[in-house]
Amino acid sequence: MSVRPRRSVLYMPGSNARALEKAKALPADCLILDLEDAVAPDSKATARQQVAAAVAARSFGSREVIVRINGLDTQWGADDLAAAVRARPDAILVPKVSSAAQLVAIGRHLTDLEAYQTIRVWAMMETPLAILNAAAIAAARSAATRLAAFVMGTNDLAKETRAQIIPGRTPMLPWLMTCVAAARAHAIDILDGVYNNLADMEGFARECQQAREMGFDGKTLIHPNQVAPCNAAFSPSEEEVTQARKIIAAFALPENRDKGVVQIDGRMVERMHADMAQHTVAIAEAIQAR
Repeated sequence: MSVRPRRSVLYMPGSNARALEKAKALPADCLILDLEDAVAPDSKATARQQVAAAVAARSFGSREVIVRINGLDTQWGADDLAAAVRARPDAILVPKVSSAAQLVAIGRHLTDLEAYQTIRVWAMMETPLAILNAAAIAAARSAATRLAAFVMGTNDLAKETRAQIIPGRTPMLPWLMTCVAAARAHAIDILDGVYNNLADMEGFARECQQAREMGFDGKTLIHPNQVAPCNAAFSPSEEEVTQARKIIAAFALPENRDKGVVQIDGRMVERMHADMAQHTVAIAEAIQAR
């Protein structure tokens, strides 16, 4: 099983050349070089140029590099997309995806631009319509749309719905889990939204733990200080990996290969737990390889 860790996904403003340089040494799994929210209108062109040059230089090591473009319905979106395609990041993050039709349109643009086949599409889920259409958006995953991940935009969701962002995120839990279910149903990754209070590291750790418990693959971040605790929260523990290997080994025994359930340490374990164990070990090995 081949997987890529996406525990920590750090937004970096494309207009800040110093931040782009600093990102080369940060232990984040993924970097989102941002041309949208983090960039003022009069800095859009400069940011686009800087991000394209940074991506094309291939100086971010093993980190997965994603470019967040402005929406194609803005005056900057088409140029952002063309510049990103030329630079060849790992993925392009599309803001405010609210329907499957938007992904199909992005796919057509990528085809017209003769985009390199390895470039994936990530979709920001940050509008009420995105939540209502989450299943259809995830189902649009195909070679044409290139969809590979959902990214929750919790700040925009709060703005659009007037829901409050409070500890525990009770108002948003149904929306978050709706998107998790849609992502899992169609085999794409899903990343939790950002945590805004940089001074509250205990609250951040609690939200990372909550996100992992909910089934998210990782979390988007707004500051380098959040990377290490986020990596820790989304990394399998030694105990989890040991138990996973034990489950895999049990089902690999000749007498168990055709069984749907086996007993391990007095506990009944189903074959689906072996599949989960394979993923745990694969993630752990991928993290170790970094």
